[in-house]
Amino acid sequence: MSEIGVTALDHTVQETNIWLKAIEQRLGLASRQQAYNALRAVLHVLRDRLPLATAANFGAQLPLLIRGIYYEGWQHAATPTKDRHLEEFVDDIFRQLPPQFPIDPLKAARGIFEILWEKLDPGEFDKLMGHLPVPLRNLREPAT
Repeated sequence: MSEIGVTALDHTVQETNIWLKAIEQRLGLASRQQAYNALRAVLHVLRDRLPLATAANFGAQLPLLIRGIYYEGWQHAATPTKDRHLEEFVDDIFRQLPPQFPIDPLKAARGIFEILWEKLDPGEFDKLMGHLPVPLRNLREPAT
């Protein structure tokens, strides 16, 4: 891996690769690109369902490069969306993913939520989940 020569940037590139590798493995994806696509889609759909202050607090916890992915294209005046159902959440992820994405968007959401819970402070992540509609709060729980 090439180095940028700026310590903070080199660190965030390395940290982002660690996250993407974990996502790739957790979801059984074939590449870091697919892991990036899943992470980006889930982060955007999650972000758009959070109140403004909560979305900003969550973004501040993310590694620098992932934070940029999270904020990319954000229209905060249009958030939070009024969607309250798991099906709408999953449909929005599906629309954000590239065509013929190899896994189901619900599986992608569950895997990303598990990674977020592992990588971030669990107490803060649980507080974040408390701001989501009830049907979305258990996404980090494995499907039964």
